Amino acid sequence: MIVKPSSTLPNRHTKGRELALRKLAQVGPFLEGALCQFKRPGCAKPGWHLTFKQKGRTRTVYVPMELVSDVKSWTRTYKHLKILIRQVTRHSLALIHRHVANQRAAKRSLALTHRSRRKPS
Repeated sequence: MIVKPSSTLPNRHTKGRELALRKLAQVGPFLEGALCQFKRPGCAKPGWHLTFKQKGRTRTVYVPMELVSDVKSWTRTYKHLKILIRQVTRHSLALIHRHVANQRAAKRSLALTHRSRRKPS
């Protein structure tokens, strides 16, 4: 009996990918970059700037004190987003590997079935 692999069967990779995709749909505003504190001469409070890459070059933008908490939240959300993207990628790659392995197993099974039918008993 030859079992044809089905991509519709739920497994841990399908479930994991679906869970990560549902979490991705709930992601709010995000911002790529690192929020860094710096000392300002003559001031007691530090200043803040956001560092990020743009067209292969490092850029820095001053962040006003009123926006620091929002920008912190946005950069934190971006880090979480990257983790979710990696999870989806890992599960999707596992599904590809599983599919290829199932195809090879089906071919081997088919070849063994044909071989055993050819031999006279």
